[in-house]
Formats: sequence, structure tokens, C-alpha cells
Amino acid sequence: MRPATLPRRLAAPAPTWERTVDVVVLGSGAAGLAAALAARPVRSVLIVTKGTLDAGSTAWAQGGLAGVLDPTDSLENHVRDTLAAGAGLCDEDVVRELVAEAPKAIRYLMRLGAAFDPAGPGVESPALTREGGHSHNRIVHAGGDRSGAEVQRTLDESTVAAGVDVLNKAFALDVVIGTTATGERQAAGVTVAVLDDDGDVTSVGTIRARATVLATGGYGQVFASTSNPPAVTGDGVAMALRAGLAVSDVEFVQFHPTVMWNGADAAGQQALVSEAVRGEGAILFDAAGERVMAGVHPQEDLAPRDVVAAAISRRMAEAPAGVSDHVFLDATHMGERFYTRFPSITAACRSIGVDPAVDRIPVAPASHYACGGIPARLDGTTALPGLFAVGEVSRTGVHGANRLASNSLTESIVAGTHLGRDLAWELPDAVESVDSDAVETGLVDPAVASVVRTAMSRHVGVLRDAASLAAAARVIDEALAAHAGVTATPGRAAFEASNLATVARAMVGAAAARTESRGCHRRTDHDSPRDEWLTHLYVSLAGDGDDAPVVVSGGPAH
Repeated sequence: MRPATLPRRLAAPAPTWERTVDVVVLGSGAAGLAAALAARPVRSVLIVTKGTLDAGSTAWAQGGLAGVLDPTDSLENHVRDTLAAGAGLCDEDVVRELVAEAPKAIRYLMRLGAAFDPAGPGVESPALTREGGHSHNRIVHAGGDRSGAEVQRTLDESTVAAGVDVLNKAFALDVVIGTTATGERQAAGVTVAVLDDDGDVTSVGTIRARATVLATGGYGQVFASTSNPPAVTGDGVAMALRAGLAVSDVEFVQFHPTVMWNGADAAGQQALVSEAVRGEGAILFDAAGERVMAGVHPQEDLAPRDVVAAAISRRMAEAPAGVSDHVFLDATHMGERFYTRFPSITAACRSIGVDPAVDRIPVAPASHYACGGIPARLDGTTALPGLFAVGEVSRTGVHGANRLASNSLTESIVAGTHLGRDLAWELPDAVESVDSDAVETGLVDPAVASVVRTAMSRHVGVLRDAASLAAAARVIDEALAAHAGVTATPGRAAFEASNLATVARAMVGAAAARTESRGCHRRTDHDSPRDEWLTHLYVSLAGDGDDAPVVVSGGPAH
């Protein structure tokens, strides 16, 4: 069967308005806000968000920010822990840059007004805790398990106070491409669709900008079960692919090992049980009462996330005591202290009738963080001049094949601030946009989204093999082909379905090509890492007229 064609540009009504700014930022999480805030004193900046300013993933982050603030810790320890978690695919120079900047980023947020939990009464320095893969206490948190919400609040207030404009309920469709005086391609802005409360299009416009910043987050919603909020649908990654860029390492999706299990039919965003709970001494057990992590890794329950998620998945496959879809996290040693240390998790537990002070919490792995994305430097620079990527949408080399817990918020602040300061100093040259009418437009029927999510969770989860990956590709392609004759109405549902299908096929292609297990990419038919795979895979959309919807390159020679 010929694979269905993925959209090369999203179909939408013709633009009826235009706006010009120095910098347009797509996304309102920590990375985008940090970039906007740093650029604003000098530049005109517009943030475009398809929801509201506070609707991204940042507000849901429980753990906190990783940085060396304890005198008994060292930058070298943080570098070593990050490289170990990344399973050979981190860029050590970039890791060292991030680790060196991390303490400054945390202090910067504190100067902006972030109220991190103090080390003690009357103590100004923040309390530090530990999460999986960390050798020392170096996680700064706020409100117990509401760290992301405090970072989001701080940056929201600071950004608005600095005079950054915000366009709410506006869906970024595609990058506007221009040409330089020498004929080179360069980003010249973005087309956006303004939406009403139902997600229907009220108008489409073109935002001209010297710098276009993708800070749209990851693609957790490509799976049926995820810790990510509904807005995280891979929009930036899909936009980059349609703009002709390759994306990298998209096979490495981190599954958080302890997402609250809320029944076999639960789908969509699920409550996260923070890594910090295991940092406080919680232990994983299966339904038969046997420990899950004993003897699996030297750090046992505090092993890196990829190790813990894989161990849980293997144990669930054995169906101890007849239970094959979840295990249990025991934090009862904390007693009622759990309530004050983890108030959000406590509320989530109580919503399903669990008292974490006396009951074990049912948990299972769910998609959580995309380690891959648009190749970019830590200053946001991509292969397309004028287009920048920061935060989870980017692949900077910090995370490699598996992210070390709480490095992501830190990376977002460091990269976003670095980019914003660079843009304040100097903007890319202005260019004229080129006619894109010749590019074929299209939309994926919203009905395909649920098929994609189900197929990805069933076939491309924590543990994969050639047969499951082929099944995922077949199911997605058949769904695309079956709905190819449907004229989808432009709107949020169709835009997101198009982006989800594009990212899903890219991820499946990369996962099928990487015939090894490394980091959070675990294949049961190739269950060990292979030295020849110490390399990155790049995925791009095929040229018009080609059968394959995606092309994978950059692997070892065969």
C-alpha cells in the first residue's frame, strides 16, 4: 500500500491582516518567556500562544530545576550525571555550558521573584532535593511539587511587566520563508490562525519578524497516555519539517516511570507522581509485593528514568498477581508529611481514593518528554537563518538518548535567556518573503488523531520491536489514506491532527531505523546498545511525489 502523503503546508483561509515585529515567539512556556523577556528591553516582541499565556507544560512541572548550589556538590558531578543519563549521545561541550550556567539561571529566577522553598526557617538559600540519576541533592523546588507553576508565574508576570505583547488563542500554522540578497532561504515570520473558544478559525494573518522563535514544547500528546497537557501536540517539530528542516533524535521519547494509573481505559493527560517522591525514599513494588528495582541498577529506585520505566514495563509484562497494567509506589514511610511535601500529588491521589500516607500509589509509565527535536545550539540557532528553537522543541545535545531529571526547566531558562540577549544585541537581516502558493496545502481529518494516539501507545511505547513499529506505521498510513478524501475544516482540531500525524510518522521511522536499545529507546529485538549507533538520526519529509512520507538519514553505514 502506498503511504499517505503528509501535508507540506497547513490549509487555511487566506491571510487578511499583517503585523510586523522584531521577534515573534511561538509558545508561552519557560523557554519562550525567557527569550521574550531577555529580548524585550531593546526589541518589539510578540508571543503567540494557541491557548493562554499559562497553558503550556511548564506549569505542570513538579520536580524543579537542577543546578549545583551545594558546596559539597560540583559542576563535574552534574556533568557526569547528565552524560551518564544521556547514554552516549549528549554533546559534552553543550552539557558543560548548561551546567555552568544553571546556578546563574536559578539565581536569576529568584531575582525576578521566584519563591523557591527555603532550606530552613529564615534561610535565604533554597532547599535541595534529589531525583533519579543525580548523585547529589541539587533540585530546587517550589510549593513542594508546584515548581513549574512558580516558574510560570514568575516569567508570566515579568514578561507582561516588560511590555511583551501576547496574542492568545492563535495557532501558528507555518513558517514564512524569505530569501536573502544572495538567494539563501531565511525565515521571515509565521502565518497564524486566530481561533474562537471552540477552536474555529476567525481570521488568518501573517506576522513578519526578523527572528522567529519556536518554543512550542514537545509532542507528548502523540500518545494516548501522557503527563503532558492537551496543547502539547508537536506543532513546532511539524512546522520545522514542513519548512524543510530535518529533526533529530525523535525516537528518544522519555516515558516517566511513575504516572498515576487511573484505570485501564484512562487516556489523555494523567497525573504525574514526581521523581522527587522516590528522592524522598519511596519504593516501587509489583502487585505481588515484590520490589521492582532491587538488583536492576546500582541506584535501584533512583536509577535514571529510562532504566526505571523499562524495568516497570518488563515487570508488568510478567503480570505478577495477574496485574499487567500498573505497579505501586510506596511512600507510606513519609506518613502525613507527604501531604505538605507533595500537595498536588496528594490531591491527585485523593481524587482516585488513595491516601498516600497509608496506601501504595498505583503508577505506570506514560510519555513525558521529547529528548529530540529541531537541531539547535544552546543559543537557539538552527540550520535555517532567522529561525530559532529553544526548550523541549529543540535538540541541543544536552539530553542525548535520555534526559536527566530536572535538567529541562534549567535548559529552557538558560537557552531562552541566551537567545533573547543575542537578539537584543543583533537581529537577523530583514528579508522579503517568497511566494508559497506553489506548495501543496492539506489537512488531516481530526478523526485520525485518536487512531494515531492509540497506535503509538500500543506499538511504540517503552518497549518496541520491528513488528510493533511496522504495525504502527501501517495503522497510521491506513488511517491517513482512509480519510484522504475527507475535506477537513480548518481549525485547531485539524491543525493538531496534522501535526500529530507528521510527528508520529517521523518518530516511527526513526525508531524502526535505530536497531539497538539506548536510553529511552528500548527494542526487545535489539536489546543492547551498539557502538556503531553512537550517532544521531535525522528525519525529514520526503520530496513531493515520493512514496515515503519521511526520510531517515545519518545512521551507521550498512
